[in-house]
Amino acid sequence: MNGNILRSARAILHVTDLEASKEFYVKGLGFIVTESDGIHLYLRGLEEHNHHSLLLKKAEKPCVEVISYKVAEEADLDRLQALFEQKGMKTKWLEAGTQHAVGRALRVNDVTGMPIEFYAKMEQAERMLQRYDLYQGAKVQRIDHFNCMVTDVEKAYQFYIDELGFRCSEYTSTEEEKIWAAWLFRKPGVHDVAFMNGAGPRLHHTAFWLSDPMALIQGCDVLASLGYSSHIERGPGRHGLSNAFFLYVRDPDGHRIELYNGDYLTIDPDFKPIKWDINDKRRQTFWGAEAPDCWFNEASVVLDVHTGEPLETAAAILKQHKPTFIT
Repeated sequence: MNGNILRSARAILHVTDLEASKEFYVKGLGFIVTESDGIHLYLRGLEEHNHHSLLLKKAEKPCVEVISYKVAEEADLDRLQALFEQKGMKTKWLEAGTQHAVGRALRVNDVTGMPIEFYAKMEQAERMLQRYDLYQGAKVQRIDHFNCMVTDVEKAYQFYIDELGFRCSEYTSTEEEKIWAAWLFRKPGVHDVAFMNGAGPRLHHTAFWLSDPMALIQGCDVLASLGYSSHIERGPGRHGLSNAFFLYVRDPDGHRIELYNGDYLTIDPDFKPIKWDINDKRRQTFWGAEAPDCWFNEASVVLDVHTGEPLETAAAILKQHKPTFIT
């Protein structure tokens, strides 16, 4: 294996108004503030013992700097660097001390163009799981997964499985047996990253695990009472894919966050991926409610890890297909 990737670990989002973001993420969604310096806001879920799983950076325009995965040990970073360089993908090192609370890290734009990061060490923080007196909003527990909008899902699928050691839990197939969307995992859940066919590379959403379905309902109530009704984009509902309860919300800059609960274990070595037909409407919303057009068309711009400039968005390869439900 080319580096022992453990799980999805953090997202770094650029936002235009840090105070507005803090109000939304802390009061509305229930994140814990680990630190803030006026330019950076470090957030974590109630269950998390690492310094942060979401870093918001004040910037002129909203975008995604990087999505990150935690690896088992420092040597895994070197193995991954050798792999990417061998495949012709230029890497970038961020030495220990370059980023607050994070050790040495490796960044690269992957085969799809998505900016990804790997690290082994992060400072610890107090776990607030049993500090029920601090629970508020949707009571976010931990980071769960990323969903990436890319032009060639099959290319991403093959690279992440063959080279990075991911496994597939579920996938959607077209009439021509092309993979339209795929859910890939390292931790024993449904996914750490999903790839959906669309104009990309862009980040469709970052998902955070909640303790139970009622937390989604309470999240809706709290967001509405705080004046964020228009930020609720889709749900609550149940996915056919993953079987999880979901709620999609948009933060003050338009970044999409999924609140997520209730998928299943995939740790058994004899677990086989579940195939969904692209025309099966139950796969995206098991109960049948359709998603709004913005859910299919809008996603966050991502940056080149070397230049820091926004990456150009390309059209999807499978653009001839236009099913009602995509993920």
